[in-house]
This record gives sequence, structure tokens and C-alpha cells, in this order.
Amino acid sequence: MTKLLHISASPRGERSESLALAGTFLEAVREVSPTTEIEEYDLWDGTLPSFGSDAAAAKMAVFAGEQPRGAAAEAWSAAIATFRRFDAADRYLFTVPMWNAGVPYILKQFIDVISQPGLVFGFDPDAGYTGLLHGKRVAVVYTSAVYGPGRAPAFGADFQTPYFEDWLRWTGIDDIRTVHFRPNLATADAPTARRLAHSQARDQAKLFL
Repeated sequence: MTKLLHISASPRGERSESLALAGTFLEAVREVSPTTEIEEYDLWDGTLPSFGSDAAAAKMAVFAGEQPRGAAAEAWSAAIATFRRFDAADRYLFTVPMWNAGVPYILKQFIDVISQPGLVFGFDPDAGYTGLLHGKRVAVVYTSAVYGPGRAPAFGADFQTPYFEDWLRWTGIDDIRTVHFRPNLATADAPTARRLAHSQARDQAKLFL
């Protein structure tokens, strides 16, 4: 049975444009595939472990072929548990609002926690990195309130999309679908852009599984 994991990086609840688009996407998934299991993972719910000195020590120990011990072992277990929750799905929906031209820090924290040797990637001194996540598919909802393609540099730049999609491909996931909502909210084009984005979300969802 297909399992879809919705990973939300927006803390804005009902006020979130990205979560509203995700809701449209998931509603369409349920219409076309009622048996699909959908799990919600709010990165802001307090369950995401930190990635500090103990976790970094564990990662370097594993890189060296050693077993983490003590506090490092506890941090490593937390990272593995988070990865396993992620890896249990084969389809993903990410909601990614733009923060300061990039992604929210909580999403970067999630990436840092699960991007571990032997889990997300392998490494060879001669060949470099190899992504270990195969056969998975991702949909990403990107939103931004000021930045938009074709706008002057004073309206910002996009380090959100290239960063996140480079990470996905680095993990081995290259089947990526996207929905963009990038109106200039200070102008009158937002309602039209919003309708188009929700229409795009419905269309993407119907072909996603």
C-alpha cells in the first residue's frame, strides 16, 4: 500500500498559504486514491531532535567506522528514529515557505538530522557521495510573498528551490513535482495567482501516485 508523508515546514497554521495548498493537494489525493495512507509530520510539533555536538560526534564516529557511545549514541538513536519515520513512506509532500530567500530553519534541521551515512547516503573516497533513497517520489509546495521570477533584485532571490531540490537529488530522489505560489502580495494579482496555484496543486495530486 502506498504511504504519503506530508512534511510541513510552515508554523503559520490556518494563515499559511503553503498549508492551504497542501490541503488542496491532499484532498485531491484522497479523492483519486481513498486507500492511500497519509501521515502528517509537522516539523514544529517539538518532536524533531536537535543536531548539536553529540549528534555531530556520532556522525563522525560512524564515518570512521566506529560505534557512537554515551550521549553520542543517544543522539544517533534519535536521528535513526527520525529517518525511519521518513523512510517508511514512498511518497512525500513538502510544504516549504520562503524564509529570507531560503528554507525555514526547521527544515534545514530536519535535513541535518536524517542526512546520515548509511541511511540517506553512502560515501566512497574515490567516487564521492551516493544517494541511497530510490523509488520515491516528492511533491513540493513552494511559496513566497515578495520574491517572484522576473521581479527586480530588490524583491529578493531564490535560494529556496535550488537548495532543497539539490538535497533531494543528492539523496537519490529525482522524481520531483512542484507547485509554486509567488504573488507580490502588495499588488492585486494575489487572488488570481492563488486560484492558479490551487488548480495546479489539484492537477499534480491526481497524477502523483
